[in-house]
Amino acid sequence: MSFPALKIGDLTAKIPVVQGGMGVGISLSGLASAVANQGGIGVIAGAMIGMKEPDVAKDPLTANLRALRNEILKARELSNGIIGVNLMVALTTFSQMVRTAVENKVDIIFSGAGLPLDMPHHLLQVCEEKKEEFKTKLVPIVSSARAATVIAKKWASRFGYTPDAFVVEGPKAGGHLGFKAEELQDPGHSLEVLVPQVVDAAKAMEDKCGRAVPVIAAGGVYSGADIMKFLELGASGVQMGTRFVATHECDADDRFKQSYLSARDEDITIIKSPVGMPGRALGNEFITASREGKKKPFKCVFHCVHTCEQEKTPYCIAQALINAMKGNLERGFAFCGANVARVNKIISVHELMDSLQKEFDDAMSTLSKSVQNMQSKLNFSIKS
Repeated sequence: MSFPALKIGDLTAKIPVVQGGMGVGISLSGLASAVANQGGIGVIAGAMIGMKEPDVAKDPLTANLRALRNEILKARELSNGIIGVNLMVALTTFSQMVRTAVENKVDIIFSGAGLPLDMPHHLLQVCEEKKEEFKTKLVPIVSSARAATVIAKKWASRFGYTPDAFVVEGPKAGGHLGFKAEELQDPGHSLEVLVPQVVDAAKAMEDKCGRAVPVIAAGGVYSGADIMKFLELGASGVQMGTRFVATHECDADDRFKQSYLSARDEDITIIKSPVGMPGRALGNEFITASREGKKKPFKCVFHCVHTCEQEKTPYCIAQALINAMKGNLERGFAFCGANVARVNKIISVHELMDSLQKEFDDAMSTLSKSVQNMQSKLNFSIKS
């Protein structure tokens, strides 16, 4: 059977898969447009997006805004599908990035790494200033039903706005994680537990605003069978990152992709990021040297994240991720999801989507046969 469509307001993705925004520079216009062309939602990562701009060290704000604008326009040239951007609340340029994304008519802004309590303000302000209705959808990324409820109440009371959807991200996600390190192995924080809780919270919002507030499951979603599982739990779609790294269209250097192909479960580690959050990454000599105190505080030129304490942190997270994206893993590291060791080849986005559909169909068929067998046994028992 075909995937059910994912509807967010007046947007409809025929495949209920959001490609997670992966920074720095892992998901830009190339990957996002390829995903959108296949019927999913392609997402450009906004973190340090201006890394290749010549003036990024002297004027990071201008460089990042220019690059964000250009990547959105490139994606639009390459696709008529749904294009989103991922903007972290922790970015020092967050408000300006949101405005730029709205002004350039991106379809969706996904925002986490903090609570995006003021995001509707920027959308409404642009609409007022431009005397034009901008239809950009606003989708917070949360790690609990409580966070979703707090955001919804703040938006309703301050802006009369209800979130257009939620991404609920569990502890198996890659990159920065919205959990304490000790919570990552807690079954009570598993995505299977979180999804129904956030779905219930979203339903309460739906009753008040009179429209759907879909929930998108993220963090450790790898296969079509996973997609089926989370749809059964009430999600309207899923967000995936790791498998999209292993595609020809991914914007990272081939050496970055190769690190995924070579990854084993024992290579995965949880780091304490300079931004103050735990993160899941592939361990390497760079991370080991940092833990052993062999790296020293540096002079910051980007000032990209509010929570980064330059005088205490042993390395620049932005520069480390830029180096990794370029394939220089001796001077950086690769973030990854919990299922990275399952990646075994590089394929096209088209092939990935076809694979997910087949896996979904197989899982649905297995479920249907299981239900039929149970019914047959029940009928036999009743007759006996």
